[in-house]
Amino acid sequence: MPRSPSWWDAFAAYLATHRHAFYAADALAHTARLVIDAESTDPNTLLAAAQRTTPWLRRPLADFFHTHRLLAPPADTEEARATVRRERRIQAVPLPLRPAVRAFAEALVVQRENAERLGLRPNQLKTIEIRLDTIRDLALHLHAQGLTTWAGVNVTDLEAFLARNPARRASWLAGLRQFFSHAHRTGLGLHDHAAAVEAPQSRGFRGSTLTLDEQRALYRRWSASEDALPHEAFIGLAALLHAATTTELRHLTLDHISTASRMVRFPGRSVDLALDSATWRALEGCLARRSALHTENPHVLVTRLTRVTTGPAGAAHIRDSLVPVGLLPRILRSTRLLTLADELDVKQLTVALGMSYGGTAHYR
Repeated sequence: MPRSPSWWDAFAAYLATHRHAFYAADALAHTARLVIDAESTDPNTLLAAAQRTTPWLRRPLADFFHTHRLLAPPADTEEARATVRRERRIQAVPLPLRPAVRAFAEALVVQRENAERLGLRPNQLKTIEIRLDTIRDLALHLHAQGLTTWAGVNVTDLEAFLARNPARRASWLAGLRQFFSHAHRTGLGLHDHAAAVEAPQSRGFRGSTLTLDEQRALYRRWSASEDALPHEAFIGLAALLHAATTTELRHLTLDHISTASRMVRFPGRSVDLALDSATWRALEGCLARRSALHTENPHVLVTRLTRVTTGPAGAAHIRDSLVPVGLLPRILRSTRLLTLADELDVKQLTVALGMSYGGTAHYR
């Protein structure tokens, strides 16, 4: 190189800490060639050059530049991936029916953004995708029946579609009501046919939960036994005792923890939570494991794959951590929610857990 970039020594140290020695040496050699060929040490220029010539080098360079604040923080990759998934669903809709579905998807995204801006509870990205799944399947069903416009859809068509899977009727109908309400407001249809369709269902929670003896056995495993790994113990106790969701656990960072007061604020909740001694010890075990990885990832739950990035662990890691006990996190959370719903007022529960009124009323 004609001259070393100002960040060269820091980059070498970063690779030596986060990557295998052979990989680090290879990455340094290729980065030096990039600097020479691009005749620049600018991070943006080097990332663009790496994308063209050595794509595998772009990720370690980008991670280094972002963590050392040589570039602005990366865009929300979760939002970007969700955009791709939405577009894939829209493209699966038959062409004559596609414009209305695209407009509906855009309206759902705008609704989510407005809710975030106003401090309300926005629709989850997954919820939007579920709604689009329903409308895509309906569009395919209607097109197979010879319908090429949404204006020609009637209640009989909707009932025929819902009859294909009675177990999903309530979920599908929720999507249909949103879509046809949007279509009616925007002038796409003269009538909201989905408003006349009903999906009777029994109230109350009917999912799987744990008995008191099962809860005690799990608590002993995660608080007094050496059998459980740190991530398993913390995930299990956080879900069983504090009704933590998979999303809350994945996105929990060091900034959400107050060591002095032993309090945690799970992402999405509006109040700090004082942890019991068992959960706090499990959390300390996760922090010790994170420290041993020498990572700059800000999240509490760091894996072998995420130690060299700044992103959260995947939802699969949360589920896989509980494989030794053969349970899903949602079963632990549902068990706790049923107890809390019986002991607390609904309004208190919604504030404490950051849930909607409808979500908490489901467990009463």
